[in-house]
Amino acid sequence: MKHFRKILIALGILIMGFAVYIVAVITHYHCTLEGHKTVICIPVYGQSLALGEEAARITDFDSLRINYDGRIVNEHLNYQFGGYAEQRWRRTIKRLFGIHKRSFELSIYRMAEELATQLGNDTIICIFPGGMGESPIRNLTKRATLYPRFIYDINEAYMQAKKRGWEFCVPAICWMQGESDIREYTKEDYKETLKQLHADLNKAVKVITHQKMDVHFVCYQSNAVSIADRFNFLDYNCIEMKPSQAIVDFINEDSLFDASGPTYPYNFMREYLHIDAIGQQHIGYLDAITVMNIIKGKGKTYGLIPQSLSVEGNDVIVNFRVPCPPLVIDTVNVKYTDHYGFSVINCVGENIISDVSLEGDHVRLICNNSPINCKVRYAVNGDKLKSGRLHGPRGNLRDSQGETAKMTVQGTTYPVHNWAYQFDLLCK
Repeated sequence: MKHFRKILIALGILIMGFAVYIVAVITHYHCTLEGHKTVICIPVYGQSLALGEEAARITDFDSLRINYDGRIVNEHLNYQFGGYAEQRWRRTIKRLFGIHKRSFELSIYRMAEELATQLGNDTIICIFPGGMGESPIRNLTKRATLYPRFIYDINEAYMQAKKRGWEFCVPAICWMQGESDIREYTKEDYKETLKQLHADLNKAVKVITHQKMDVHFVCYQSNAVSIADRFNFLDYNCIEMKPSQAIVDFINEDSLFDASGPTYPYNFMREYLHIDAIGQQHIGYLDAITVMNIIKGKGKTYGLIPQSLSVEGNDVIVNFRVPCPPLVIDTVNVKYTDHYGFSVINCVGENIISDVSLEGDHVRLICNNSPINCKVRYAVNGDKLKSGRLHGPRGNLRDSQGETAKMTVQGTTYPVHNWAYQFDLLCK
């Protein structure tokens, strides 16, 4: 009886898959591009922000297909975008019946638009999300169930390209995860686990695609420390910062980890956990800049991160990597916070900072006492259970990229600056 039920389920899935294909053909949603093509696949992998949770979808996929000549596709190399779920059969049903109940705005939509605009007509941009909401990093590793599903989708895209005789490569994966490890105080060594996860994905992708180039991780940064139950910005050992600091460390130290941007400059739904659709579009625009640098061999994208600390008397000098000078203190786009988000915490939990000044590509933190062995921090603050540019963990430091880099969404134009990544560094 059990075997009979399994056969019926399998037949049902096959029938649904065939029906989806027929619907796709009838509605012209199948990929009809001809000639030699190169498929550049850049998926996003992570937890709820990777899936765009709560971000109302503002990308119209019919227009997307028309405006970019069908060059933006999903993992099946067609245009049946829809809600993503853990099980593939659920995806099939959603696409078959056009169910968009849990279909949200993803950062990779804007990224794909920017790439399609800048790359030639012989290039196809393949995008899709992987992972699942409320997933700590252990649930995304090779040992967990979400990892093989993500690999399956990459392989599906490769096989579809191979059938058409097209070239296929994965230059990068956009990484959007960390909130669960911050909130739940998971016991994993986040930095070590992320390093191994990247190594496993890099190896697996190269086996599938036979590409020689390594796969980069393009890293946003979660800034969700204030929604963790035990968070206190005066704690000398701020364990909530480990996932976010790991991202800064990798961008500084590892050639295969590149920056997109932090989340705090944007609006959050209910000011809690998920950035809104405009925030997703900002991250997508930054992703596109980084991916283009990877594709074109223009070198590493660091974003706006601290490069080093030095001490002059009682002052700390934070030397930044500044993508687009000059540095700017901006209290308009991000609400003012004490000392523009900087703090210097000593071993007894006192904030000894008294003033902040900009000096070229570095920031001077003026302290009341010696900062040696203190924790120098940025954007480690915020109201309890709040996120975002108004009341969450935040800082007021950005570069000037937005003077020339702008995006238009639903008739409104936004400057796209690089905002400083949140950090927690020991002053030696």
